[in-house]
Amino acid sequence: MAVHISAATGAATTYNGRVTTFVVISCVMAGMGGVIFGYDIGISGGVTSMESFLEKFFPDVYAKMRGDSAVSNYCKFNSQLLTTFTSSLYVAGLFATFIASWVTRRFGRRRTMLAGGFAFMAGAALGGAAADIYMVIFGRVLLGIGVGLANQSVPLYLSEMAPPQYRGAFNNGFQFSIGIGALIANIINYGTANIKGGWGWRVSLALAAVPALLLTLGTFFLPETPNSLIQQGGDVHDAKQLLQKIRGTTDVDQELEDLVAASNASRIVRRPLRTIVRRNYRPQLVMAIAIPFFQQVTGINAIAFYQPVLFRTIGLGQNASLISAVVGGAVGISSTLISMIVVDRLGRRRLFLIGGIQMLISQVIIAGILATQLGDHGGVSRGYAYLVLLLICVYVAGFGWSWGPLGWLVPSEIFPLEIRSAGQSITVAVSFIFTFIIAQTFLAMLCHMKSGIFFFFAGWLVIMTMFIHMLLPETRNIPMEQMGRVWREHPFWRRIVVDEGEESKMDG
Repeated sequence: MAVHISAATGAATTYNGRVTTFVVISCVMAGMGGVIFGYDIGISGGVTSMESFLEKFFPDVYAKMRGDSAVSNYCKFNSQLLTTFTSSLYVAGLFATFIASWVTRRFGRRRTMLAGGFAFMAGAALGGAAADIYMVIFGRVLLGIGVGLANQSVPLYLSEMAPPQYRGAFNNGFQFSIGIGALIANIINYGTANIKGGWGWRVSLALAAVPALLLTLGTFFLPETPNSLIQQGGDVHDAKQLLQKIRGTTDVDQELEDLVAASNASRIVRRPLRTIVRRNYRPQLVMAIAIPFFQQVTGINAIAFYQPVLFRTIGLGQNASLISAVVGGAVGISSTLISMIVVDRLGRRRLFLIGGIQMLISQVIIAGILATQLGDHGGVSRGYAYLVLLLICVYVAGFGWSWGPLGWLVPSEIFPLEIRSAGQSITVAVSFIFTFIIAQTFLAMLCHMKSGIFFFFAGWLVIMTMFIHMLLPETRNIPMEQMGRVWREHPFWRRIVVDEGEESKMDG
């Protein structure tokens, strides 16, 4: 039962409902959208450390890695073509995001997930069969289109299907699914790296089609969310029956009333991307830009993409580097599971702050070890290498219960329905832009900044932790259609957010 604050009277009422088997199964199937994203993150980092893959597509990098003593440890993997392989997916995902807002608004969350699954399967097939670098990169472009559509639709689907009092746990399931995908990819990379004949990377790339197939097939059996059904002009009676089914109760009148009111308001908004810049939506717009930006400059994707490469940099072999990535993936899943359990009890802000401080401390210590122990040539001692692995696990755990899942949860739950698709589109677009920038520049930054790159990310962690402390209100247990009140009550944002009538006067 979730608390509801009447927009008209301010009186407290309640939404009825419970976690039903139907909604759990629906959200598990939708969560495959996170698995395909995580699988790609894990696979791209693993295959770029495989010698057979490098020898075929990146011979210059392979030669430097195999024994060019004139090249610094930090620069052996510095190749714009290699980073293009990783980052091309995110350029494609960014362009897909530009249309994904309209698709999810016009055709619904379910059909958008379906289209994403088809695109990802095509990309996986092309990558596995690649004969040259152009086929590999074009395959990743198709993967990016699939990821862009899935990242737009899945978090919205999860937030709208979940009961408000458990919305954090359900939405954090998206990050949990990303972690599962990454862990599966790391295990597969470890298993395929030693296939005789040097074609193991083909298996790694092609198996991305499996979670995409599960998402595609599962989506055929998923219902649309009640919010989206009403927004698309569906029959209110049908929406009520669906709401009763997913909430496990016939008493859904209060929630249905709010959904209809929100849908009526959304129909007035013809151009949501223009509407979202209005004064009353300023707090949500800031969060839609700042949170995904900060999520990327934690440095997590630099670690996720290039963790095996990083461990090869400090002197571990191919197999040790890949198994280290498996360990990191397991830690990430475990910490995200903890977040799912506690996020609706401890709240979003507290987890953001705890995770930010934890990541900051581990980044600083890693930077210190590399600055003092790793020169341009040779490696670090095995003891220091495993200490770095331990610290990366601490860092990944901090991300796993804070900026990882909450970076998707908070933006997906704070927007009113009339601009929800536009807001999620901005969130995903910003995420892709800075994921691309980090993926494209990390190896060059590692080469030029050396250990200082970890101090760079640590500095951003200080800034983002202060941002959360000062500007993010707590959103747990607040129904999505009543989220506006948290901004009107916040010490900073209440000076910006005004009543609708007053805003109309300002606009006039």
